[in-house]
Amino acid sequence: MAMSEAHKRAVNKYNATAYEQINIRVYKGQREQITAYAAEQGKSLNGYINDLIAKDMGERLTRPDQEQGK
Repeated sequence: MAMSEAHKRAVNKYNATAYEQINIRVYKGQREQITAYAAEQGKSLNGYINDLIAKDMGERLTRPDQEQGK
């Protein structure tokens, strides 16, 4: 099912207010290796990187809903 233009705009607006982007640099060819490894783990590249950060930082990494006491 295709997304309507209105739905795409709504998703993009939400993403712009809820998330920040971090760009990283890896050597040529490593992106494909990392993406393939993440897929083997059943994760997207973004999910894999986020899981690594959360594992390393533990409770020091908060989510916006935790900061507001929700």
